[in-house]
Amino acid sequence: MSAAELTNVTKLYGRFAALKNLSLSLEAGAVYLVLGENGAGKSSLLRMLAGLSTPTRGKLTVLGGQANRQQKRVAYMSHATMLYDELTGMENLTYYTGLRKGAGDCECAGSPEMALRAVGLDPHLKKPVSEYSQGMRQRVSLARVLAADPELLLLDEPFSNLDVQSVAQMLDLLKDFRTWPLANGNARTIVLTTHQAELAMPLCDHVLRLQAGEFVSMEATVSA
Repeated sequence: MSAAELTNVTKLYGRFAALKNLSLSLEAGAVYLVLGENGAGKSSLLRMLAGLSTPTRGKLTVLGGQANRQQKRVAYMSHATMLYDELTGMENLTYYTGLRKGAGDCECAGSPEMALRAVGLDPHLKKPVSEYSQGMRQRVSLARVLAADPELLLLDEPFSNLDVQSVAQMLDLLKDFRTWPLANGNARTIVLTTHQAELAMPLCDHVLRLQAGEFVSMEATVSA
């Protein structure tokens, strides 16, 4: 099964075409690195896969269905950390996992404490995230999406504000995340964007290149 299928997908914002007649297939269980200059359409692609935006034209399926109906199986980490500044890291994750469980009693949400420990943060840290460093906030944001236990993980610039050692730790965590078993037996898929491609390359199976909203190429990495 493919993780996502796009056929002649165009996304317009007014007269601006963020994506133009994009057709591609993303294999389930693989890691895709999406590259392109600013404005290439990378974030627009991830938002559509997350079900937060719909194509203006064309057809999109995610995990075999409509993207906006698969959100329990998908987690999206955007540029913005999407954290409540007045809450602690643990309180943020407890709130978000509670929302997912409350939406139809979804059992996909994992342990906030384990997710925070996985990204190297103390779940018992009492200060609000407004007092965290940018790198710590980025870690909490990653913990938030990992706690959702997603089948499809979408990461938009996940290495921002992290030092080289922290990036290496995050990559090791994502490699391990790929092996976490899913209740339905399917394989986990990761799609990520970053301007630090050389750091992410060892994790990735395929490099997808966009330019001005158009598909340029899809290449297997050497490590794949």
